[in-house]
Amino acid sequence: MLEQLKREVFVANQLLARNRLSSFIWGNVSGIDRKHGLIVFKPSGMTISDLSPEDMVVVNLDGKRVEGKHLPSSDTLTHIELYRSFPKINGIAHSHARWSTIFAQMGLGIPALGTTHADYFHGEIPCTRKLRAYEIRGEYEKETGSVIVERFIKGKISPDEMPGVLVCNHGPYTWGSSPIEAVNISVVMEEVAFMAWHCMALPDRYLVPMQKDLLERHYRRKRLGNADSIVSIDRDTSPYE
Repeated sequence: MLEQLKREVFVANQLLARNRLSSFIWGNVSGIDRKHGLIVFKPSGMTISDLSPEDMVVVNLDGKRVEGKHLPSSDTLTHIELYRSFPKINGIAHSHARWSTIFAQMGLGIPALGTTHADYFHGEIPCTRKLRAYEIRGEYEKETGSVIVERFIKGKISPDEMPGVLVCNHGPYTWGSSPIEAVNISVVMEEVAFMAWHCMALPDRYLVPMQKDLLERHYRRKRLGNADSIVSIDRDTSPYE
């Protein structure tokens, strides 16, 4: 069942680890088959080095396992909430990548300071509010998805124009047209978080806001297909170490 999607989700999880966006069992990538309403996940509590495509777990949109010998990711209900609310996305990546998570832990969005950011994100990458006590004590994973959706609705933000978010005190989620694209967006988010943090560490007089016209030019150019499409990013070294 869904063998091609299992393979793609497996490869996407490999890319998450290879790009140093996840360590140990942190992080996960999923993909959805919209036609059949089924989602493929990495198993819970297992590193990608211990897995094969056949180990991927299939669940339905109610979170019920329909195929696989392992339990699905502990973040399953978060992913389901996003797939239900953002009908155009087909892949989701979640990590605890260092620089993006720093912003999340501080409850800050990642400001748009340059064209690298603007090529992928239409403005500041938002951060959610803190989860309330009853949300944490209740259906925590589902509520994590709900607080992301709430941020987009209240902020009148399009998930098509903003393919990522920071969950306050937690970490980043990104999405795209496929699981691999979702990971690509995670890599870009980590790069712009790294650059933004260091720009913000300089004295205020050096922090130059990005012109709105420049942001719009780069974002619209990318959307109109006048620039190279996203490719799978795989690097041997990291600027974050």
